[in-house]
Amino acid sequence: MTGANLQSMTTELIPLCTATATLSDPIFVGDGPKGMRLIFEITDVVVAGERLTATMIGKAGADWITLVAGTGTLDVRVAVQTDDGAIIFVQYTGRTDISAGLDAPKYVAPTFETSDPRYTWLNNVQAVGKGFTEGNTITYEWFEVR
Repeated sequence: MTGANLQSMTTELIPLCTATATLSDPIFVGDGPKGMRLIFEITDVVVAGERLTATMIGKAGADWITLVAGTGTLDVRVAVQTDDGAIIFVQYTGRTDISAGLDAPKYVAPTFETSDPRYTWLNNVQAVGKGFTEGNTITYEWFEVR
């Protein structure tokens, strides 16, 4: 690769927001074909950042997590409404080392969907984040990947 091509491969992480979710007690589905399944319903979400501020809308948010061989695979979906009225669907998957305990960091890759013209820039964003759990609350720092 030429120097110009290598330079274009440089990845930037641009701060996007802090996302804090409150979770209900888990629903234990049990062992299935994909591993031990738990469902953590999301009861509240607060998103706070310079470019994105929102709160959860509706009651359909949850993490459909599977646990296999020391790895937790997150599968989260939730709708949020911005402080100026836009609806945004947020979805992310991720991983956590459950063998390290419940306090282990969670690594996620959020994407966004919206039709609101003020926020359609989010439709092209691949974000990454790291989160920590404290009690029934998980707090993430999310970054836009450029």
